[in-house]
Amino acid sequence: MTSRIIAVANQKGGVGKTTTVVNLAASLAELGRRVLIVDLDPQGNATMGSGIAKQSLMHSVYQVLLGEADVKEVCVAAREGGYHVLPANRDLAGAEIELVHELAREQRLKNALAQVEASYDYVLIDCPPSLNLLTLNGLVAAESVLIPMVCEYYALEGLSDLVGTLRKVRTAVNPKIEILGLLRTMFDARSNLSQQVSAQLAQHFRNKVFETVIPRNIRLAEAPSHGLPGLVYDRNARGAQAYLTLAGELLTRLESEPLHATL
Repeated sequence: MTSRIIAVANQKGGVGKTTTVVNLAASLAELGRRVLIVDLDPQGNATMGSGIAKQSLMHSVYQVLLGEADVKEVCVAAREGGYHVLPANRDLAGAEIELVHELAREQRLKNALAQVEASYDYVLIDCPPSLNLLTLNGLVAAESVLIPMVCEYYALEGLSDLVGTLRKVRTAVNPKIEILGLLRTMFDARSNLSQQVSAQLAQHFRNKVFETVIPRNIRLAEAPSHGLPGLVYDRNARGAQAYLTLAGELLTRLESEPLHATL
């Protein structure tokens, strides 16, 4: 079996992309899957949130994209959680400039991951909150996109922009890419606005909205500062349990039925 490669993306920042990547990875590993996180954000938050010191990295995804190292030698194990990470640090910010004149520059990550496609069941790509060459590499490498979003008014506009971007990517460079699902994050059930936006999402995207909802949760927010996924930091926290439920829902979607989505 080859890896299922999922890009976690949203052009809007602050929607819980990295939190979703780290906690979903730990939850899938808990359910017996072999998981790799690809940190494509120069901030390296998924790297740090997995207990990996980005300042002391000898190699990172930066060298992988430039063809100076391969994935196998750069991957490291998360401190706890049972998954691996292709880490990132500030060096990655220079990749766009250095790749701009290279042939097939948007295919670099896809080609690199082909080396380890038999080693992992799931590859989760943490994309930066912008449409740049790094994000494009993630979308070209992926077979599907998971879109975390906060149920607020401006999030709907950002979602519209992202869907438009995915249509362009599908037409130009990756005809196989599909929307896996929309994930409602940092959800406050007491907010009327959150309830209204959630209802609009469900009405418009229907079965593309995950049933699982990730609540606002202090313990989940604290976990990254300890370099741990929520499931390790506080297994009983509502947020950690929600991501475990999400992992089960994702496995049901991907391992029980083929992807069907419209962009």
